[in-house]
Amino acid sequence: MEILQQLTTEFNLRPDHAKNVVDLLDEGNTIPFIARYRKEMTGAIDDQVLRKFADRYEYLLNLKKRKEEVAKAITEQEKMTDEIQAAIDACATLTEIEDVYRPFKQKKKTRASVAVEKGLKPLAEFILEQNGDPYAEAEKYIDPEKGVDDVAAAIAGARDIIAEIISDNAELRKKLRTLFENHGEIQVKMIEDDEKGTYAMYADYAELVPEIKNHRVLAINRGEKEGHLKVKLYFSPDMAKRVCAAKYVHTKGACADIITEAADDGYDRLIEPSIEREVRTILTDRASEQAIKMFEVNLRPLLLQPPVKGKVTMGLDPGYRTGCKVAVVDPTGKVLATSIIYPTHANRVEESKKTIKDLIEKCHVDVIAIGNGTAGKETEIFVAELLKETEADVSYAVVNEAGASVYSASPLAVEEFPDYDLTLRSAISIARRLQDPLAELIKIDPKSIGVGQYQHDMDKKRLDSVLGGVLEDCVNSVGVDLNTASVSLLRFVAGLNSGIAKNIVAYREENGAFTERKQLLKVSKLGAKAYEQCAGFLRVPGGKNILDNTAVHPESYAKAEKLLSLFGYTTDDVKNNNLADLPKKVEEFGEDKAAVYCELDKATMNDIISELIKPGRDVRDSLPAPKLRRDIMGIEDLAVGMEVEGTVRNVIDFGAFIDIGVHQDGLVHVSEISDKYIRHPSDVLKVGQRVKAVIINLDVKKQRIGLSIKQVKKQAN
Repeated sequence: MEILQQLTTEFNLRPDHAKNVVDLLDEGNTIPFIARYRKEMTGAIDDQVLRKFADRYEYLLNLKKRKEEVAKAITEQEKMTDEIQAAIDACATLTEIEDVYRPFKQKKKTRASVAVEKGLKPLAEFILEQNGDPYAEAEKYIDPEKGVDDVAAAIAGARDIIAEIISDNAELRKKLRTLFENHGEIQVKMIEDDEKGTYAMYADYAELVPEIKNHRVLAINRGEKEGHLKVKLYFSPDMAKRVCAAKYVHTKGACADIITEAADDGYDRLIEPSIEREVRTILTDRASEQAIKMFEVNLRPLLLQPPVKGKVTMGLDPGYRTGCKVAVVDPTGKVLATSIIYPTHANRVEESKKTIKDLIEKCHVDVIAIGNGTAGKETEIFVAELLKETEADVSYAVVNEAGASVYSASPLAVEEFPDYDLTLRSAISIARRLQDPLAELIKIDPKSIGVGQYQHDMDKKRLDSVLGGVLEDCVNSVGVDLNTASVSLLRFVAGLNSGIAKNIVAYREENGAFTERKQLLKVSKLGAKAYEQCAGFLRVPGGKNILDNTAVHPESYAKAEKLLSLFGYTTDDVKNNNLADLPKKVEEFGEDKAAVYCELDKATMNDIISELIKPGRDVRDSLPAPKLRRDIMGIEDLAVGMEVEGTVRNVIDFGAFIDIGVHQDGLVHVSEISDKYIRHPSDVLKVGQRVKAVIINLDVKKQRIGLSIKQVKKQAN
């Protein structure tokens, strides 16, 4: 109940909605299924909020479990008190619970443990009480056989014990951690120059902890890891030591002096290094979460780029020495022809043009997809010139080829195209990326797709979890054709995994195309629960039941048909697209009344209406189509003050990179995005978005282009 109340408050939900989400998650329902088909139970929470809710729920469950483990361990040591139990109950984070447990952990041999073995713990407790002469008391503990030769040795041992007691105090550690976070300073020094000057700005750098940007934390961490930077988290030791001593010293005299000495020693030797590590971990975790979020923010629109449907597409994978690999695929992605040309070799340009022209004519090519990697600019120039020489109605688009080489060398690519070498597989992938970005990019490890920052420095398990969620959300929001989808695509459908996806494809190959959704129940290892989760996201175009080609869930078919009959329609009208007036009729009849009659909640009913009006719809069709070109512009054609149009390639913490049609992307700094205050570039920009910008600085030699979006409006005014 405590966890449920906390989630209700944190996510500002109705208590019944929060409870329903928890129950649905506990029952094994997937996020896409809950978001799409249980809206009435959750208050129509979207998939992204549901994922945050699920992450937080898992954290709180782990926190509860750890509290129980710590309480049990302390109880078994017969050291549990009401005060300790209250401290455990009050812990809000895993770090805090570890602070409480710290004094009870089995430690390696320490100076304090050695002193305890010498029988000096009672002396330490006497000194902490601050009620007597410590030196007179210490004489009782002199024992040469135990290594306590004199009063000084006894006092030194007691001081070690007190230092450890102070360093283990959970309340004190929490206070010091807060001081470091709020008033500490990150100090960075260059210890080894890097040739590229990547870390030049951090050569002699300092910034307050609460002010340092997340991307700087990650840059500093990487520089330290590579051996270029030395990093120190500084907080005034004098102030910290006063805080430590004040926690225990409540009088004056010899005992107070010993406690103060122990506090100073404990801080220098035990507390400060530990708190520095903890706070840097907090900073790194926070920065990593932001970087992962940015990866998520960039990846989603990249995956949901509108497909270029119904086009015969030529993919070009540029290269210098080994040539440019060519692959032509039909509108379904089937390979029609392959070749290799050498457009960057002066003596082979005409030969290369002839090859491309012949392929355009032979295969009736509609569009050319050019990879943006090595030799991409030269290849684009070659294609632009070639298109001027042909009357064929062909255009081209530059495609981000990040990860194509990773895919082409993967076991999956070998399985898909065993008869082609990896360079030609890459060209096929580039062509298919333009035709259906989601279906192609889903085959590639998201970390290799080329959006986001510092993805290779992130916790792999956490990054994979978040990106897997993005892939799952995107696949299920679009829907999957049950008869054409690859295993790569099917495994991200809600309720499925790689094994079941392979079984679906195997069933399809053995029995022919699916004609209805319920045939899925005949697939090996696809049980009732998996069917419930996946059915609504799988489409059967041209099947027996038109509803199988919509996002209407089979559990709602009878209710959907009841809705149709209420207004004089049948499923034939769905098939023939004769439902344009359905929303108006529902409105006139009354939405609430119609929902009650059909035994549906309003949200689900409206979803069903949208699907019935346009069966087989693709949510990506409403987004701006990719920019297709026939001509080219180079960086030498640009000038400061020129207005250009481009596509957002990547959004990062300090701005965004914009593809403006030249080989080098332009950078618009966050300060040049808007006149109004924006918290983060992602508040107003997303990958794939078309924007207008003004060139505000240009360095042709360094291939750097500075852009401003906000100045476009100023020029217009």
